[in-house]
Parts: sequence; structure tokens; C-alpha cells
Amino acid sequence: MADIFYTKEHEWVKVTEGIGAVGISEHAAHELGDVTFVELPKMGTVVKQFGILASIESVKAASDIYAPLSGKVVKVNEALDTAPEIVNESAEDAGWMAWIEIADASELKNLMTKQQYDAFLKTL
Repeated sequence: MADIFYTKEHEWVKVTEGIGAVGISEHAAHELGDVTFVELPKMGTVVKQFGILASIESVKAASDIYAPLSGKVVKVNEALDTAPEIVNESAEDAGWMAWIEIADASELKNLMTKQQYDAFLKTL
């Protein structure tokens, strides 16, 4: 089973065999409201931890999506180009945005576990 980690900016990453699937949390999707557009990264883009990975627009706001880990984008969720509402329907599963080939697994220590993230949400 994949390990899932969260950022304070409400991104998640599910790590499986050196690849991290990245998206936004259910909390973030709920806060954004109806997602109308997702700007995905280009394949092969190299990102740094907490650097801008993508952007998302909703009826309420436009927001940047930050990379939870450093690495190279090896896959993007092209379904979001025509159906951005998938993020609202399944933010932490089918609504993933990119897969990153992880450059430095030690960066995971800078992220929160599900339990830590749930506790963090209670402080907001």
C-alpha cells in the first residue's frame, strides 16, 4: 500500500516505489468550491520541494499547487483537461494531478502523516 503524506498548503503525495502521485486534499477541494480549470505541469518538468507544480481555478479562487517533493514529472492526469470537476469528486484519488519521480526520499520528513494533517486541520 502507498504511504500518503500532506503539506500545510493542502497537497498530498502517495508514494509507491519511488514515484509520488500528487494532488490536493479533500479539505482543499471543499474550500475551493467547484473546480473549473487545472493547469497541469509539462512532462519532464523538474520541481523542487514546495516549488510551484501546477495551478487550479475554481468559482471562488485561483491557487498554485506546490510540489510536496522534489523530482521530475513523469505523468500528468490529462483527464483533468476536459473534466476538472474530478478534483471535487475524488480529490485524493482520481483527481491526482501529476506523478513525480522522487529525487530525494528524505524530504518526506518535511511532510505530515494523515494523522498529523487531520490534527493540523483542527487548528485552522
